Amino acid sequence: MDTRIQNFLVIYCWVFGFLLTQITLNFLCQLYFCGSNIINHFFCDLAPFLQLTCSHKIDFQLMILIVAIPLMVIPFILVLISYSYVFITIIGISSAKGRKKTFSTCSSHLTVVTMYYGTLITIYMVPANGDTLTVNKLIAFLYIVVTPLFNPIIYCLRNQEMRAVMEKLIIVKDTQ
Repeated sequence: MDTRIQNFLVIYCWVFGFLLTQITLNFLCQLYFCGSNIINHFFCDLAPFLQLTCSHKIDFQLMILIVAIPLMVIPFILVLISYSYVFITIIGISSAKGRKKTFSTCSSHLTVVTMYYGTLITIYMVPANGDTLTVNKLIAFLYIVVTPLFNPIIYCLRNQEMRAVMEKLIIVKDTQ
C-alpha cells in the first residue's frame, strides 16, 4: 500500500467520521421528547434513545441506515477485499508450515473483525421493531465487551510461550 492510499484512508476516516456524526447530531437535535427520560440500555445508544422520542422516527432510521454504509459497510468490505488478497498470497506460499502459520494469524484477526463489524451492522442496519431493545443490549455487549476481550485472548493463545503457561496451569489444576 503506497503513501497516497494511506493518506486517502486516513482522510476518509477523519472527514467522513466527522461529517456523518454531524449529520446524526443535526437529526437528533430536531427530535421532540416526551414522557420518561430513562434510557433502557447500559449506555446511551441510538435505538434506546429513539424509544424516548415522540417524533416521527422513520426519517431518522433511514438516515442511520444511509450513514451506516460509509461508516460500517464500506470499511468492512475493504477489510474483506484486503484479506482476499492476503489469502491469495497465502495460497502461493510454498511450505505447508508457512501457509498454516500465516493463515492462523490472519484467520484469528479476521474472526475478531467479522464479529465486530457483524454486530455493528446488525444493530444499526437491521430494521428494528418494538421488541429489539433486549436483543440490542446483547449485541451491544458483544461489540463493546466480548470483542475487545477476545482480541488479546486470541493473540495470546497463538503465542507459544503463553500457550505453554496455560497448559501448565491447566495440568496443575487437574492434578490438584
